[in-house]
Amino acid sequence: MLFASIDIGSNAVRLLFANVYVSDEKIPTAAKATLVRIPLRLGEDVFKTGKVSEERIQKLIKTLEAFKLLIDVYNPLSFEACATAAMREAVNNTEIIERIKKEAGLDVRIIDGLEEATIIRSSNNLDFSNDYETTMYIDVGGGSTEISILKNHKFVKCNSFNIGTVRILNKKVEEDSWNELKEWLSLFKKDLGRINCIGTGGNINRLTKLYGNQIENTINFSQLQFAYKQLKSIPLKERIEKMGMRPDRADVIVPAAKIFLTIMKDSGIESLIAPKVGLADGLIYRLYDKYINNR
Repeated sequence: MLFASIDIGSNAVRLLFANVYVSDEKIPTAAKATLVRIPLRLGEDVFKTGKVSEERIQKLIKTLEAFKLLIDVYNPLSFEACATAAMREAVNNTEIIERIKKEAGLDVRIIDGLEEATIIRSSNNLDFSNDYETTMYIDVGGGSTEISILKNHKFVKCNSFNIGTVRILNKKVEEDSWNELKEWLSLFKKDLGRINCIGTGGNINRLTKLYGNQIENTINFSQLQFAYKQLKSIPLKERIEKMGMRPDRADVIVPAAKIFLTIMKDSGIESLIAPKVGLADGLIYRLYDKYINNR
């Protein structure tokens, strides 16, 4: 069964087509068929000026027009488009949503940070080699970081923080946001050092590929610390030309490493799993559940 999802993020806009099948254990699994990623950097406008510029609005609409054509060709059973931090904060978001509907023929829903965390969490059905009672899901995006806490596989709490990679690059993360993150993590200090951790987002996937265990998709605190120090010391141009990074990945990967290191340090987390999933994947699972329930 084919489904499609669109994730309009602060750094990039993604279109994902995925086939969902049910395993022998009756667990739905989504297999990526096609992923298209366009680095529009909506957050660069919003975090500086409070709104998306006309130039970027036009690029966004053209991108979504192309996505709509692909959706029409692929003809999935259903699809959904969601926008996150940059669109949440843009003062002209209502105008943009209306123009997208009129010009691209797509209904886009702006979701808050807590729903974003919930959707991302729904895409993970993982087993842990160190099966602690507490599990933490961390998703680092361009505009925000979402964290969810589960105990014995049951949801406990989640929160969204205005700490993101594009926001850091533009020096728009307030000290209060870091303090808020630290204070919230202190709620789980009794679990210090005994927390399973799942990290999502393109940056942690890349960091794990370069510095972690590619076979198990894991990266530990020491490896991440080394990655942060090394990448920070390498000029941006060299990260692109010698390390083969895309320009829109080469700059945000350093602040992403900083965010993950901060959370891991304050939580006593020694290692995390990077399963290569995100909001777009979570939307696919939600669409599948809705389809099955309505059938």
